[in-house]
Amino acid sequence: MSEENGESSSGHHHLRDKMKGEFHDMREKFRDSKLYDLKVGIIHKKHEIGKFANLLNPNHRHDEEHEKITDDKRTKIADSHRFKSFAPERPGNNIKWYVDGRNYFWAVSVALEAAKETIYIEDWWLSPELFMRRPPYFNQEWRLDQILKRKAEAGVKVFVIVYREVEAALTCNSEHTKHALQALCPKGTKGHGNIQVMRHPDHNVLENAADMTFYWAHHEKFIVIDYNTAFIGGLDLCFGRWDSHQHPLADVHPAGVSTEIWPGQDFNNNRVMDFKKVADWKANELSKTEYGRMPWHDVAMGVIGDCVYDIAEHFVLRWNFIKRDKYKRDGRYDWLIMEGREGPDEDLIGVQRPQHPVGDYINHPLSPLSGKTLGDKQGTVHAQVVRSSGDWSSGILTEHSIQNAYSELIRNAQHYIYIENQFFITATGTEQAPIKNTVGKAIVEAVVRAGKEGRKFRVIVVIPSIPGFAGDLRDDAALGTRAIMDYQYKSICRGEHSIFEQIKAQGVDPNQHIFFFNLRSYDRLNVTPAIKKQEEASGVKYQDVQRAEAEEIMDSGIHGSRDQDEGADNHMGKSHALDPRDDSGDEEKEKRVDAKRKFEAKSQFAGINEESPTTDSVAKNAMLGMSKLWDEDWEGPLEGEVDNWIQEELYIHGKLLIIDDKTVLCGSSNLNDRSQLGIHDSELSIVMTDTKTISSTMNGEEYEAGYHAATLRRYLWREHLGLLSPQDLDATNDPNAQPPDTPNDINDDDMYKLVADPLSDEVWEMWTSRATKNTEIFRQLFHADPDDFVKTFDDYDKLLPPKGVKSGHIYDRMIPPQEIRQKLDMIKGHLVWMPLEFLKDAPMAESGLQINSWTESVYT
Repeated sequence: MSEENGESSSGHHHLRDKMKGEFHDMREKFRDSKLYDLKVGIIHKKHEIGKFANLLNPNHRHDEEHEKITDDKRTKIADSHRFKSFAPERPGNNIKWYVDGRNYFWAVSVALEAAKETIYIEDWWLSPELFMRRPPYFNQEWRLDQILKRKAEAGVKVFVIVYREVEAALTCNSEHTKHALQALCPKGTKGHGNIQVMRHPDHNVLENAADMTFYWAHHEKFIVIDYNTAFIGGLDLCFGRWDSHQHPLADVHPAGVSTEIWPGQDFNNNRVMDFKKVADWKANELSKTEYGRMPWHDVAMGVIGDCVYDIAEHFVLRWNFIKRDKYKRDGRYDWLIMEGREGPDEDLIGVQRPQHPVGDYINHPLSPLSGKTLGDKQGTVHAQVVRSSGDWSSGILTEHSIQNAYSELIRNAQHYIYIENQFFITATGTEQAPIKNTVGKAIVEAVVRAGKEGRKFRVIVVIPSIPGFAGDLRDDAALGTRAIMDYQYKSICRGEHSIFEQIKAQGVDPNQHIFFFNLRSYDRLNVTPAIKKQEEASGVKYQDVQRAEAEEIMDSGIHGSRDQDEGADNHMGKSHALDPRDDSGDEEKEKRVDAKRKFEAKSQFAGINEESPTTDSVAKNAMLGMSKLWDEDWEGPLEGEVDNWIQEELYIHGKLLIIDDKTVLCGSSNLNDRSQLGIHDSELSIVMTDTKTISSTMNGEEYEAGYHAATLRRYLWREHLGLLSPQDLDATNDPNAQPPDTPNDINDDDMYKLVADPLSDEVWEMWTSRATKNTEIFRQLFHADPDDFVKTFDDYDKLLPPKGVKSGHIYDRMIPPQEIRQKLDMIKGHLVWMPLEFLKDAPMAESGLQINSWTESVYT
């Protein structure tokens, strides 16, 4: 090339570069102009309108080439993992179990308070005014919204995903959750913008006409803190879940309402009255002087190790999917990028990069993974995260690795299967439409194999006596609950395709292997003659006092409910107020507080002092080491005590499977189609096998049990049998109420050793005899329902008091009060038999407008 040609070529390049620079500057100026904003706005509107075409294309998230590539990647990853899960098996996790809300909420409060960078929360229902520690009056700073506010003000980024309920069907009011949390740090204050809340699915016809979901729910319950710690299980951070091992029903306090445990709507009995207007959190139509609460039993896990990353990945996928599905054109919500899922793998967590993106792309965690408590040296538990998820819930092809795990673990069980679950609806094959999940088939296979081999083998299932929250099962309003119970009985023992009948058909007696139980609790309302005197002297009902107490200790959460970015919900009192401290002009509140003062002023007149002679709750007497009810004080003649005895089913909400003292599966997944199929409710669970073993026995033979599974099973059985001591409210020094870096206290005492062998005749005799005696006492004193003596609705009418009369109290007021105490003293723990013959000769769920071929899958 000649010098002249070289100079000419150089000149052309210079001119081209100059023109490129000028065009670039013009483009940048255009981007900053209103014309550009208009152009992008038109493009976004075009895409928004274009989503209506999805009505004709249900596969619209999986039909483009890049979507097919992503689906194929996810499928190959899942196919390479056990149970076909998105997550691999992870060795060396440190995993701790939590039993009941008192332990779990305290531990979560400690962990949240220690957060430095990020908090992820995913819940079916989240109550901002939930007290994580009790009693509430003395633990104001440990209300959930106050913890999150402190962390946001300290710079921690809080991301929350809650299920957006169908308002006509549920009363969780996620709108309140969203606005109350996002209003904690108003504009111009420290922490503003650090709390972000998404609700899903969307019910906006204009935005998501093709993707509105009314039947299915986001049911996961988990928390991830700083990519160091996770919590996962059955407990939502919401009202009604806090409870202790003794499971009290009563919350009346003659010595002063400041010692109340469940303020406002946190005191609830869904069987009597479901949550009403939960946004108006302080409203409580259920009087504590007339009814007991519904006690709540649950199980969860705390995790340190590589499984934390997998739980976080599920959250990030869900966040990005909702960003795409609902907030794609909303700059308030950013896309989340994960270290380890960058670049070509960011599609696995739902990241999209449209030509005109709205919102930023934020890298998580905020500090490198190398500085987190990850790796396989954190503990001894081999674990794997599994889920139920699909197109509507996460934008992915259907994954039902939870069902795969349940079926495989149960099918391969050698000694026992222990299940605690809110529901039990499953199929043994293809003949039980509409039920499809395969867990029942796996149970049949395991029992038949053991029976034919002559092995001692038990399936022990603990579920609620009445799933869901119907009041009187005779009412038409209870048809949905009766439908669920009907499906459960058909799964268990009614009809040729039930588990029992399928086992019988193969020559094995199911009654030697499968056993179903419920839990039940009793208590005494501490409505003493002195309280009645106080009511008369002050002219104020105790119910008004409990409302005023809720107003006093929970008030700051309501008046700041206006979210400046997104408006206010409609049922939040003074929704126009922006300042949480602005409670001026609330005359109703002032009246309630005045009423409380009048009531308390008459305490001396009624003869009440700070040391009430009567115990506020006697539920503790069914637990280990407690005195007899005979020794409990009662103010006045014992005849006045009869009306105050109450009982209620102890609601089992945990979703737990334990196999052979080796492996545990725990999470949010119920045992029904909704939770198991993947195309319905979204769920997240974790499978755990501890490599640390303890020397134990199984059916009298030496046996190496997994430490995690065996200690959890022993702890649960001791609680149900009344072999644990009752709990104090203060959990400061309780290792079982601390984050997972503090090991469980297994209470290694004589009772721990007593229940060591899950197949021993001694343990089984205690288990069944206590269940039998407890069942008898609840039947005799309370006519507790459901009951095996009730075969028809005519039988039901004879068992229960007439409609409109309060149930749950002593049925025959003529029983001598001393005899009532003597019988109640025979109740140990909470275990009762499940009545498998209940309403067996009655049509439990008639087909009609509520239950038909279109709606039946909602109940399964």
